[in-house]
Amino acid sequence: MDDADVTGDRVISPVLVGRAAELRRLLAAVARAPSVALIEGEAGIGKTRLVGELASEPELGAHLLLVGGCVQIREPFPLGPLLDALRGTGEHLDKALLSPVTGALRPLLPELAPCLPPAPEPLDDPAGRRHRVFRGLVELLRALGPVVLVLEDMHWADEQTVAFLGYLLADPPAGLALVLTFRGEEVDPGIRALMTRHRAEVTRAHIVLPPLNVAQTNELTASILGTAQVSEEFAAYLCERTSGLPYAIQELVALLRGRGMLVQRGTGWARKALDALDVPAGVRDSVLERVRGLSASAQAMAEAAAVLQVPVPVSVLVATCHARAQDARAGLDELLERGLFTEGAGAAGFRHMLAVQAVYESVPLPRRQSLHARAAAAVSRQRPEPLGQIAHHLRRAGDHDAWVEAAEKAAAQAVALANDAEAERLLEAVLRHAPLDPVRQGRIAVRLGWAAGYALSAGEVIDLLREAAERQPAGPVRGELNFLIGLQLERSGALRERFRQIADAVPELLDNPFLAASAMVGLSIPNGPGIPLAEHLSWLDRALALIPAIDEPERRVSVLGKAAMVLTSIGDPRRAALTGQMLEQTGNRPANRWEVVAYDSVGAIAALAGHHDTAKELLDTALAEAVRHDVTRLTEFRCRVDLAVHAYCSGSWQGLREEVEVLLDLFAGQRTYHVLAETVAACLALAQGRLDGIRFDDLVRENLETGAVDMLPLPVSALLRLATARGGASAAVAGTAATFALWADKGLWPVGVRAVPALAEALVSVGRADEAAELVTRLDRELAELDAPLAPAALEHARGFLTGDAERFTAAAAAYDRLPAPYEAAQAREQAATRLLAVGDERAADLLAAAIEGYGRLGAGWDLDRATRAGRQWGLSSPARHRGGPRGYGSELSPRESAVARLAATGLTNKEIARQLFVSAKTVDKHLGAAMRKLGLHSRAAIANRLADVQQMGHSPHR
Repeated sequence: MDDADVTGDRVISPVLVGRAAELRRLLAAVARAPSVALIEGEAGIGKTRLVGELASEPELGAHLLLVGGCVQIREPFPLGPLLDALRGTGEHLDKALLSPVTGALRPLLPELAPCLPPAPEPLDDPAGRRHRVFRGLVELLRALGPVVLVLEDMHWADEQTVAFLGYLLADPPAGLALVLTFRGEEVDPGIRALMTRHRAEVTRAHIVLPPLNVAQTNELTASILGTAQVSEEFAAYLCERTSGLPYAIQELVALLRGRGMLVQRGTGWARKALDALDVPAGVRDSVLERVRGLSASAQAMAEAAAVLQVPVPVSVLVATCHARAQDARAGLDELLERGLFTEGAGAAGFRHMLAVQAVYESVPLPRRQSLHARAAAAVSRQRPEPLGQIAHHLRRAGDHDAWVEAAEKAAAQAVALANDAEAERLLEAVLRHAPLDPVRQGRIAVRLGWAAGYALSAGEVIDLLREAAERQPAGPVRGELNFLIGLQLERSGALRERFRQIADAVPELLDNPFLAASAMVGLSIPNGPGIPLAEHLSWLDRALALIPAIDEPERRVSVLGKAAMVLTSIGDPRRAALTGQMLEQTGNRPANRWEVVAYDSVGAIAALAGHHDTAKELLDTALAEAVRHDVTRLTEFRCRVDLAVHAYCSGSWQGLREEVEVLLDLFAGQRTYHVLAETVAACLALAQGRLDGIRFDDLVRENLETGAVDMLPLPVSALLRLATARGGASAAVAGTAATFALWADKGLWPVGVRAVPALAEALVSVGRADEAAELVTRLDRELAELDAPLAPAALEHARGFLTGDAERFTAAAAAYDRLPAPYEAAQAREQAATRLLAVGDERAADLLAAAIEGYGRLGAGWDLDRATRAGRQWGLSSPARHRGGPRGYGSELSPRESAVARLAATGLTNKEIARQLFVSAKTVDKHLGAAMRKLGLHSRAAIANRLADVQQMGHSPHR
């Protein structure tokens, strides 16, 4: 073969090289929908090329391939990559039967408006609007049939896109295959967590793309050059200089070809050519050298595109470019011909972000600022205005006043769309980097404080709020800023500082009854160290006096709920009247986020105080209405956490372990809620005998630090019981003494009394029974006049340990049954049985059998083992132990059947019930069918009346 110059124009290999195994794994995941595949790799590794191969694969069959991508310059409008992927699906929806909720997508997808149902009634709550959009997107994807949804560059995803994907995977359409690409070192942890936040039936694949080796580099280079191969020496050279990145290999080959240095001899390369190579290392210099070899017009257009960063319409490129329009268009043609640019859907830009960065960094600062100013003017002529891009370019152009104005406008749009995280990002940048007068700084800081609270950020904005507050004169703006600082301090665990911060803010909030009452009721929550209970109650009385002055009904209910929550925690009998007012003012059905949170707040503390039936009704209603009224997903998850706490306290343990595991994933980044779920998980693990890795002392500390003092009885009881069983009661008593002192100081014995039996047992075991007796006597007196349903059972239980009298334990068991609290009831019966066994009382056998049955129904293996050992020790025969698997309930409803029936009675669909219980719709259908058979019903409409009849007869649907 004669020597030949390589003069072809090919820039990209026509075949996929070095990714056969990865492509097979991706195709396998796509074929087993519903599925999620994560494709991870550094910039230039070939993520986009890999997913691009899907379009040509016959295995895709009838799947519709939808592709969207995230960009570094974010818009306040959320869900960008999803909307990009769906805009062109109109032809596929012409004959589809769409859910009415998809009408909520009309403002977001005007291109699909002819196919979509009418828009639903507007919602006042931004979070509710967001949730409605989430539901609409899911139903739209479901209507499209088998879909492969590819979302690229997820390391730049906005918070709502990440939140939506978690929502989507909680109950994905059966034919959906989700493919996400990202750079591992930059991605939000929430993206990786998607691999664990979905149902077991969802296929999972995590594909990490490695660099190419020398042989693969040889194959890729030869494919680009259109030859059979290149020499091993040349391939090794390329592989080393590019670190095996396919994009870098392509750029380096294009550069060498542009220099005229590629001379082919047979199937190899001449030693002379290799010796002459003097190529700078890295993509940056390779890209810049290629750009410098272009015409002046093409170079100007390359600089404009680098400043614009994202692909934009040609008109925007031309308007930004420092060249005449005719020359700019010629330069664009040259860049497209040379393979540096790509075009599609009327937009053009660099083929790869690495090239954008290389060119951008080479532009001198004065010219860069001028280009940013031109870019801001050019993109502002687009409709709708890309507010995020405008703010970005104005900032980098050095036009601070215009930047601040644009950023405020973008943040306002973000808040209106419930995209609080994006609003926080925009406003934080302004406060940190723009010169602001005090009035403007105060206004922006207030907006940042609320956005940061709703976005559940890490509290990094406190310094900005403080700085703004210090520059404000006395008045409502300073008061609101100090109140917001207090909220951030509470979230960070600085409870004492938070109390004083909010207290100092109150005088400047009095002209706003809602803010003032919210601050006061927050100060009434008895969780701050060193503050007397009387001071908390004084704030509560002031908050209650302000409630009539709050004009907005939903905000009035919000304060009512918080006040009822506080009263419930301290056993104040007024809690019933306030709870009644809350129910009356909402017609027993919350209709927005404020009201749902009020129901949840009261229900959560009612569960911990022993009002188990009331708590269940409030929490079930809160969760059902959160779904029905499109309340924010965060509020739904909060309701689920509180229902999990209630389920533990009331002994509804079937499926609880799996649900808590889901909640732990959902709240991985939210300390306060994560600690609650972790506490339930640990207490349940102890009862079930899974003792490895449990650290109740850490959980006690964590609950104290987050202010969850009402949750503390659960880990404190577990810590004391476990320590007593292991002979370490003395250290455990000392370690929990501060907690008992806190309950005493704050008047929180109506919830804290739950831990008194475990303390009494521990104290008796170390010879300190007199201390336990003194505490029980004092609590008997203090709780007698309070609304404390746990007290009769818990104090009688403690007296059993003090006296050794089996009758005390049996009385306690009966009192626990009335709550109901079956786990504690089983413990009390076991303890009564062991005392009776010691004196040969024949009643012991029945009590022990009842305890064993109770433990068995709960799956409390740790306790069950102990109880059966006691029976064998005294020569009693024990019933066969349940070894796992579903337990039969005969004609009675199982706990899961009962839960499904109760939710169906509220009017929820099977899909809505499935989402609440974290099961499939098929599982819901199975349980509902079984429940209807057992109840003798033939229609869903009759369930509510039948359940009511069962309750009136004094029976539970399940026992």
